Amino acid sequence: MLQIELQEADGRCINRELDLGKHTLGRSLFADVRVKDKALEKLHLSIEVMTEEVVITALKGADFSVAGELQQRLINPSPQTLLRLGKSEIKIIDTPAAGINPSVAPVKTVASKPLIQTPREANAPVQAVAETAAQPQQPKPVAAVPELARLDSQTAVAPHIWTELKKQLQQKIMEKLDLYQRSLVDNYSDAELREEASRMARQIIRAGEIQLPEDADQALLLKETVAESIGLGLLEPLLEDESVTEIMVNGPDKVYIERFGQLQKSTACFTGNASLISVIERIVAPLGRRIDEGSPMVDARLPDGSRVNAIIPPLSLIGPVITIRKFSKQRFNLQRLVDYNSLSSDMAAFLEICVQHRKNIVVAGGTGSGKTTFLNALSDCIPDSERIVTIEDAAELQLAQDHVISLESRPPNVEHQGEVSIRDLVKNALRMRPDRIVVGECRGSEALDMLQAMNTGHDGSLTTAHANSPRDLLSRLEVMVLMAGMDMPVKVIREQVASAVDIIVHQSRFADGKRRVTAIVEVDGLEGDVVLMQKIFEFKQTGILTDGSIQGHHQSMGIAPRFYDELRDSGIDLDRTMFSEAAI
Repeated sequence: MLQIELQEADGRCINRELDLGKHTLGRSLFADVRVKDKALEKLHLSIEVMTEEVVITALKGADFSVAGELQQRLINPSPQTLLRLGKSEIKIIDTPAAGINPSVAPVKTVASKPLIQTPREANAPVQAVAETAAQPQQPKPVAAVPELARLDSQTAVAPHIWTELKKQLQQKIMEKLDLYQRSLVDNYSDAELREEASRMARQIIRAGEIQLPEDADQALLLKETVAESIGLGLLEPLLEDESVTEIMVNGPDKVYIERFGQLQKSTACFTGNASLISVIERIVAPLGRRIDEGSPMVDARLPDGSRVNAIIPPLSLIGPVITIRKFSKQRFNLQRLVDYNSLSSDMAAFLEICVQHRKNIVVAGGTGSGKTTFLNALSDCIPDSERIVTIEDAAELQLAQDHVISLESRPPNVEHQGEVSIRDLVKNALRMRPDRIVVGECRGSEALDMLQAMNTGHDGSLTTAHANSPRDLLSRLEVMVLMAGMDMPVKVIREQVASAVDIIVHQSRFADGKRRVTAIVEVDGLEGDVVLMQKIFEFKQTGILTDGSIQGHHQSMGIAPRFYDELRDSGIDLDRTMFSEAAI
């Protein structure tokens, strides 16, 4: 193991430990050790760590200096050796070859030999490049790679051997594709790069450059390795599997998934921390966000709307951690939720009336209880003729209407500037002539502006908030309003809440993994210092089956909401039979 201390151009010091194998250092997303220094090449150094030797090589177009002298290659650097590259410095802390005298090779560029022999024209297609590649001998062909629908594909090879095989093949692919220098593939699209990497991997396997056990599944090895080198690794089959609702990566060697409401541990794993961090960077880079030791937490989203949270060392002590809450590829509406027994048909009909008649609704519940999915279903009831502005931290809402403006907050940059909060967006949305404002989640001071919007003519607004019960939601709203820094009496805040919020929908996730609406409550004004609430519907649990399934039913409380009388006085006649029976 090689221990180094990296001092970046901005003065930050980062300690890294490099295991046996070849590692790259540079400013590229593909680098194993990423350095925020514009003076460096995308891939500046190759650091090869062996049992008794360490070789540091400057890649094409790069160099480094030791004791003021430019070098291209350094073998067995001793502890405390200081390498200068660009505006950054690398200090050798400890090496596996400590005690061996260092040597400097003749000054010449040493880089991995690219497989492609003919220079690529600026706009030449990838097929033309493939035709110029050196062709190895042709042993028996490798079978076509099957599409994997699930992560837990089994192989006869032991997990640690399988991981090592993937690591070796990944290293060979990067060398053959010249990914260390990126001189020949900068113009490749993602699809072209994946196609070329797959072709290179097949050539490597055919040429016998890595030794495979007889019982190794070559096609599976090829697919997983290419995905981890170019794409999202073992996350790809999971994201394609519609039965998987959440993915939790606890370091490179522990992957958990949620399927049908139950947690399962997978046998698959990443090849190492560097590979896992590269996957995270490929997720956040298209969104203009960053993750490194200086900014070790990030919220992001995938193209399909799935929510991603990542946290890396030094905050995470077990390595990089990714949590992905998948968003269903099929849109949910109230009828589909009725089919899943999340609520009754009468409850769905009542909520549709609430949305159409512009009642302000807050969807409350715990983490993972399905608040965002339910908010999407409610938004499906908004008429197509209305102008809707959605505001979120990470865009997840998928509204079917045509006249929708989606706004997304922005975190601060590396200089801690440029932040645009949810509250800023809510204020701005009020100037955009919205008919409806939909806030993905109120979790802070933006609750004050949301309540003011509901009280100043923007009826029919929708939002979600974390709360354990409808009554707890009112307390949470008070706390969030106080977070705005306004010195307001509690009674004034409660008056605002009672005037702004019409309906509270509370949703829970039960022990059997199913999500159900547990209560629909009408906010009925303020009496003294107490906000009055009237429960309209509720879920009543009646038992638990031997397989752990929750038994119960949704029922009406036999009371129609107050606004039904207001609508009747306005000449709108609504069906009251849904409130006439105690059980539904």
